Amino acid sequence: MNRPLRVAAIQDMSGFGRCSLTVILPVLSVMGVQVSPIPTAILSTHTGGFGDVVMRDLTDYLAPCLEHYKSQGIEFECVYSGFLASENQVDHCLEFFRSYPEAFKVVDPVMGDHGKPYKTYTKAMQKRMAELVRVADLITPNVTEACILLGEEYDHNPITRQQAKSMLVRLSEMGPRYVVITGMQLASGTMTNVGYDRERNAFWMVPCEYVPVSYPGTGDMYASVLIGGFLSGDSLPIAMDRATRFTELAIQTTFSYGTDTRCGVQLERVLGWLTQQTVLKGYQIL
Repeated sequence: MNRPLRVAAIQDMSGFGRCSLTVILPVLSVMGVQVSPIPTAILSTHTGGFGDVVMRDLTDYLAPCLEHYKSQGIEFECVYSGFLASENQVDHCLEFFRSYPEAFKVVDPVMGDHGKPYKTYTKAMQKRMAELVRVADLITPNVTEACILLGEEYDHNPITRQQAKSMLVRLSEMGPRYVVITGMQLASGTMTNVGYDRERNAFWMVPCEYVPVSYPGTGDMYASVLIGGFLSGDSLPIAMDRATRFTELAIQTTFSYGTDTRCGVQLERVLGWLTQQTVLKGYQIL
């Protein structure tokens, strides 16, 4: 192939705060992957503490955008959906997936965090997200989103390895071959990201060092590195390790400067790490 691999990223664009497309574009680009941003909404900032956010819903943009790409014969090796602004956008995502049947299909089911769904994600929206999960090859929920997809109450207590495996398997039974759950605290006290490959029946975990702070956009960053790893030939555990190490580096670097958490991680200081051919061996069998 005489061009970079391409990802169609169906996500929102927040102008300030380092999340969604403003994170996805630089991360995948530095990993050698061309990103075509397909914005579901434009926001002045993310919704985490900047007052009255200016937002424009772009649902009416999605269908003509897809038709234009199809008319020009533009191909994608991956279609990657994230935050959706309305129920109707689920249908548009499904149409993108159908239009590129050979593409690697990734769904980041952005619905909530810290045990609570986001205000914009109604019960109807949560139910429809399961439709995207069913056609995905890979999903990347956090623990809150995993519970929503499974129809379970969020439990603030740490999770045993057996419970983690059960969640991974049941999510995979919804459709995707690969499931990665981020930000899981195990009963052993370890903070970790866990993954499952259904075809190999293989369970993996990548422990990470906990930092007592939360930044927007880290889930977008993790999923983007994971996708970049997969597209470059990483196995699931190595892609998880790469994504975990980079996210950990970005968080720890930003934390050292003590900047306003609303501004997100200082991505600009750490992007170069992704260009290194780092040998990764931090993954473990779950």
